[in-house]
Amino acid sequence: MQGIEELRAYYLQLPYVWEDLPFGDNILVLKVGVKMFACIPLDREGLHIALKCDPERAEDLRSRYNAVRPAYHLNKKHWNGIDCRDDLSKADILDLLKHSYDLVWAKMTKRQRLEAEDIYKQAKE
Repeated sequence: MQGIEELRAYYLQLPYVWEDLPFGDNILVLKVGVKMFACIPLDREGLHIALKCDPERAEDLRSRYNAVRPAYHLNKKHWNGIDCRDDLSKADILDLLKHSYDLVWAKMTKRQRLEAEDIYKQAKE
C-alpha cells in the first residue's frame, strides 16, 4: 500500500468513522464514536498504522510477518504496529483495519452506538 489516500478512502466508508488529532498534529486517530481503533503517525517516512487486534491473532501475525510488531505507545497485547511498506498486501492491511473497527464496534453498547451516530454528525459539521 503506497499512501494514506488509499487507506483513507477505505476507512471513511465504514459506518460512523471520523478522524481526530487528540495527541497533536502528528498522529491521526480513527474513531467510531469515542472509541479509537487506529492511529496513523503522519511524521514517519512511509505509511505506518497501529491497529487494535484480537490478542491471539496479534501474536500469530507478529510471528508470520515482518511488517507486524507490537504497537509503540499502546497496549502491546491488543495493538499491532504495521509497516505498510513491508510484506503485507493491500488486501491484508485493509482486512486488519476492518478487524480493528469490528472489534471496537462489537464491544460498544447500544447506547454507545447511538452516540456514535451523533458524534459522527458533529465531527462532519
